[in-house]
Amino acid sequence: MISFEGKVAVITGAGNGIGLATARLMAAHGARLVLTDIDLGRLEEVAAELDPSGQRVYTRMLDVSNSAECDRVFEAAARHFGGLDHLVHCAGIYPEHLVKDTSDESWRTLMRVNLDGTFYVCRAAQRHLRHDGSIVLLTSLAAQRGSYAHAAYSASKGAVQSFTRSLALELAPQIRVNAVAPGIIATSMTHDLIGQKGAQLLESTPLRRFGTAEEIAGAIAFLCSPLAGFVTGEVMQVNGGIYIA
Repeated sequence: MISFEGKVAVITGAGNGIGLATARLMAAHGARLVLTDIDLGRLEEVAAELDPSGQRVYTRMLDVSNSAECDRVFEAAARHFGGLDHLVHCAGIYPEHLVKDTSDESWRTLMRVNLDGTFYVCRAAQRHLRHDGSIVLLTSLAAQRGSYAHAAYSASKGAVQSFTRSLALELAPQIRVNAVAPGIIATSMTHDLIGQKGAQLLESTPLRRFGTAEEIAGAIAFLCSPLAGFVTGEVMQVNGGIYIA
């Protein structure tokens, strides 16, 4: 029921985790892909996996915290495929620091990537998105509940949620803008957290397991698809019920 044939999707942070799972899913449903990541070597491996012909996947290294670089990459991507239809913004960082141990530079670095990067990417993308396109951003359970030793991360993701709703108002009716808020998802980003607090987190999750990157990719694909054609300004919780527990 979901098809992205004839559509072009840009996915940031596509080298691993949720970004990679989303790239695989959207490619399987016919999308042409623009894949970006700070690790170009990893991107080239992903592109070779998804499109050995080199015709349907276009890769560019991208540091989302660099405004000018975002503008250049999106302009080049739109020129390469003749336009863009979907933006899925997965790039982000998840450092662990108590507030008392968070330096000014650590705070600024996180905000440059997670919040400024979201702004730069969306501003660059909207210039090239065709009508009936969509933007899906990644926020977090931490935006609702907070997270011990991740106050800066939680703050950045709370801001992304507010940004999602405001941008949805600005871009309607041509472009839909939504976000997905994952719970505890088993990826490299959460490896240390699960190792330290896995049993406690499972106990507070009604479904009694961690989520997978593929399950978040499914929610993203739904929000990009015509099945979500009347959905905008929403934050979809995908967390195994932990937020209601």
